[in-house]
Amino acid sequence: MARSRSTDSSAPSGKGATAATPGKARRFGRKKAKAGKDGQPKVSRLRKLKGQARMIKQAYTLTYRNDPKLPWIMLIGFVAAAAVVELVGILLGSPFLFLPIAILLGVLVAMIIFGRRAQGSAYRQVEGQPGAAAWVLEGMRGDWRVSSGVAGTRELDAVHRVLGRPGIVLVGEGSPTRVRGLIAQEKKRIAKVVGDTPIYDIVVGDDEGQVPLKKLGTHVTKLPRNLTAAEVNALSRRMSALGGARMPVPGGPLPGGRQMSVSQRQVRRR
Repeated sequence: MARSRSTDSSAPSGKGATAATPGKARRFGRKKAKAGKDGQPKVSRLRKLKGQARMIKQAYTLTYRNDPKLPWIMLIGFVAAAAVVELVGILLGSPFLFLPIAILLGVLVAMIIFGRRAQGSAYRQVEGQPGAAAWVLEGMRGDWRVSSGVAGTRELDAVHRVLGRPGIVLVGEGSPTRVRGLIAQEKKRIAKVVGDTPIYDIVVGDDEGQVPLKKLGTHVTKLPRNLTAAEVNALSRRMSALGGARMPVPGGPLPGGRQMSVSQRQVRRR
């Protein structure tokens, strides 16, 4: 007598069931990475923290090479800030209650000192190098449209064009005599396109009437806001017809034959 087969397809049996079960487990156990607003997979917070810690370590190593006193100055700042807070806690009769606050404030002061020293070290390395002004301008926070090397000479004098809320900012670096002539030519070239938009001109240097490299970013960001965001976008579309760089300007200063690292830029922006 022939045996009847079970018609229940959901009941697994034999080797087929054994082979299919792990596959199903893998399919159902696999999680899709969540996408952000830009459509790219989101990065976990732990991975972000690891990346930031790696960049801070790299920036510290590079700064320490040019500033051997850095750890001692950071330690002095930490101890001084923590001691002040702890002294207040002792006077109020709660030294242990103020201890965590003292530690946190000491770490904060040490990090501020580190950021300032790293920024100063970066500026000392790039000062006097071709492309230093462009490096500073491209690192500014906010909506700034920077076009590096819109005019220049064979002696590596250069004019960089910045579009932002103040209007048009022309920044020249190199020989002041040659640079001022380049800025005047660039003003005439863009005057037909920008109309009544304010045009500022800056020459980078340490002489009278010039802006030092370390103060360039602050000087530009403090200019008056003459345009709205919509007007900046409209002006950017009109100026796109002028094109970008017309001379081979380095993508960034090369202090000692090396290009600045990304970590030093990020520390400087903080």
